[in-house]
Amino acid sequence: MNNWLNGAIERAETLTDWLAPQRQTSLQLLKEAGWPTRKTEDWKYFPLRAVEDSSFSSTASNESVSVELIDELDSIDLIFVDGCLESGSDDLPEGLLITSIAELNGDSAKQLDNAWVEQVFSTVKPTRHVFGLVNDVLASDGVLIDIAANAKIEAPIRIVNVVSSGVESHTRIVVRLGCGSKASVIEQSVGDQAGFSTLFAEYLISDDATLEHYRFSMQTGAALNIGGSHFKLANRSKLNSTLVGFGSKLSRLDVDVEHAGEHAFAKLNAIYMLNDGDLFDLHSTIEHAQPHGTTEENVRGIVGDRSKAIFNGRIHIHRHAQKTLAELNNRNLLLSDRAEINTKPELEIYADDVRCAHGATVAEVDKQALYYLQSRGVSKGQAQVMLNFGFINELIDDMPNQILADWLRPQLRQRFAEMEIK
Repeated sequence: MNNWLNGAIERAETLTDWLAPQRQTSLQLLKEAGWPTRKTEDWKYFPLRAVEDSSFSSTASNESVSVELIDELDSIDLIFVDGCLESGSDDLPEGLLITSIAELNGDSAKQLDNAWVEQVFSTVKPTRHVFGLVNDVLASDGVLIDIAANAKIEAPIRIVNVVSSGVESHTRIVVRLGCGSKASVIEQSVGDQAGFSTLFAEYLISDDATLEHYRFSMQTGAALNIGGSHFKLANRSKLNSTLVGFGSKLSRLDVDVEHAGEHAFAKLNAIYMLNDGDLFDLHSTIEHAQPHGTTEENVRGIVGDRSKAIFNGRIHIHRHAQKTLAELNNRNLLLSDRAEINTKPELEIYADDVRCAHGATVAEVDKQALYYLQSRGVSKGQAQVMLNFGFINELIDDMPNQILADWLRPQLRQRFAEMEIK
């Protein structure tokens, strides 16, 4: 077994808290799973040597961290630095309860009705995720978010994860939306320091509940990050999720959606933009286990010079999931002959009364159009934005929160300007 994984298991065996039973189950699975290699199908394009060869401290840095505010967004901000909750909000609307996992160690755990936490923790997320198991056993802090039945939480809950150089951190998010409730959650990872982090989130979306979800994986540069967002949908529940990845030295995101109830709806829009040797790996799995479910998944990627993107999207229609509507589309734009995309859309269908489709395309920039704009005095960077921004702007326009869309657009334009066509 890998030395890093051995060390993680040894550390996990010393941890004892109120989640110990769940952690022990994951620990046993982790020992059986072993370290992924290039022969492991889900990891064949994702080199883990950067994790294997690095030495990280599990002690949080004492450096002060400033996190950018999003103008005009009246959000409830929770800031994690090196896996520890540094700041939160005590002024919460009625129907919303947010609790730090670390605060529940000891007698305080007995004061919380934690039956639902035991029901959700490490059960929404599939056990096949090796680093999800690592997060199960090593995440000493995170948040439990409980939204009461029929509560409508207007303010988005924004969870920001920052990791210092040389630090290893593991953060967990567990969310339950009660029946008929509605909420918005933003998961945001930022920074370019050479640290290693795992951030996994699990969402139990009860009958008739609606979740507006965002995951902004904006760690760049030398950052190493592996994480996942996982959802379980009940009867008539709705999920609208937007994912954005900028890529870094090592970046992977797993997304799982289980249609566990009838008439559930899931919409996933994903964008990745990679530049100058970045790596980004997006794996999504949609499990249609009940009838009358609907999934719309659109993934767009722009891959710059020497960068590598991996997309594996799978839709699994179970035998009893009749009347399912599901569509998966992946489109990619390569800006260089040295850019690389490995895309693998999959449909696995066992029901006979369904409507499903999937597809993938890979294209290059129209260099004649680029030359024409430059000949008219438009800079190369601006010309790239003009030609290519429309490729992903459709998904930005589709975001339910227009304040977030307005905040995101200039960042994407700046990212474009830094990318060169070669």
